[in-house]
Amino acid sequence: MFKNRFVKQLFNSFLDLVPILAVVLVFQVLVIGQPIPDVARLITGTVFVVLGLTLFVLGLELSLFPLGEAMAHAFARKGSLFWLLTFAFCLGFGTTVAEPALIAIADEAARIAGKGGLIAANPEAQTSYALGLRISVALSVGFAILVGVLRIIRGWPLYYLIIGGYCGVMLITPFAPKEIIGIAYDSGGVTTSTITVPLVTALGVGLATAIKGRNPMIDGFGLIAFASLTPMIFVMAYGMLI
Repeated sequence: MFKNRFVKQLFNSFLDLVPILAVVLVFQVLVIGQPIPDVARLITGTVFVVLGLTLFVLGLELSLFPLGEAMAHAFARKGSLFWLLTFAFCLGFGTTVAEPALIAIADEAARIAGKGGLIAANPEAQTSYALGLRISVALSVGFAILVGVLRIIRGWPLYYLIIGGYCGVMLITPFAPKEIIGIAYDSGGVTTSTITVPLVTALGVGLATAIKGRNPMIDGFGLIAFASLTPMIFVMAYGMLI
């Protein structure tokens, strides 16, 4: 069964990659008018990407999604709101602080800030700045998941939180340092990546399934949208504080 799933997912991953390859090849050959450099490396890289996508998707299906849903069911049966909200915050914080995309953008922001004279141009200051960004974003996502879980439990409409959150973004933007605004807006996207999305989605769907009167399609989704919103506010506040 696993072998059949692997082969099927391998083929699906290749099909998902075909449009990207087609765009690159068409523009390289027809628009730029140059031959494709290092064809062997291109083929090798494509094989690695297809294999990586396949293993990643299978890993989500076999472990992360079932794990998130199982823990959501367990907390719902336990009936402890405190521990459920604590788990939601820790899950959001832990998955975000380990996000490779967030680590990369925080390090790049620290490097640029050092070159631009916003912070001291030494490794210690840049490391501290990057860590502060990561912690700010992780705290914001932990808070977002906590509020999102509370929304599922209470049955609050999602759009109330989203509209209120973006109003907060608009209110704080004029007061934030202009150097931090772009980083803050981008941080909302990089937080919702390979580690955070599967576990948070599984938590929301599992919790909405376990709670009587909740619809997994309506109430189970939306945590990711809120988790990409709060980092904008927290990072701009971080910029104002430092």
